[in-house]
Amino acid sequence: MIYAGYSPKKSSDEQYTPAYAVAPIVKYIPKNKTVWCPFDTEHSEFVLALRDAGIRVVHSHILTGEDFFTYEPEKWDIIVSNPPFSIKQKVVERCLALGKPFALLLSNLWINSSAPARLFAEKEMQMLLFDKRIQFTEKNAAYFGSSYFCHKVLPRQIVFENLERSRFERSRMSGDMERMTEVLLKHRT
Repeated sequence: MIYAGYSPKKSSDEQYTPAYAVAPIVKYIPKNKTVWCPFDTEHSEFVLALRDAGIRVVHSHILTGEDFFTYEPEKWDIIVSNPPFSIKQKVVERCLALGKPFALLLSNLWINSSAPARLFAEKEMQMLLFDKRIQFTEKNAAYFGSSYFCHKVLPRQIVFENLERSRFERSRMSGDMERMTEVLLKHRT
């Protein structure tokens, strides 16, 4: 149950999205669609915000046995999530292969490689950019910006949004992950 390059000890892959970073994408998700959050638990800020907006949500996570690369819910229309950093390219490729709209919160550093540039030209990728950096840790020192990299979600290729906050705000999903990681580590010993 471990992605290539992913383990619960790899802190760069488990960064939980604060609620204020989810709010800007919710308004672009049609209420009559079902959203799949494939890297999320029931207390993920994505799951909670989308449900609060009246949108149907299904969620899954590798630690509950649903590997994004082999699992797919029976019914869903759009993917919205923050995937593990180390496998972002593979995640985007899988999303494109599934052929449905998606919005993935990724580091803006990703845009520096040739793969995203090609995808923007060939696949009509879109970006939801922010005025501030999202703070994923207590240190309030993110050295990179993040954006939603989307496909068939936004009204135009580049959309700009203001974040209501930019300091650290603990995600409710972090408690779920602490509990699941403890159980996983106990079973390994």
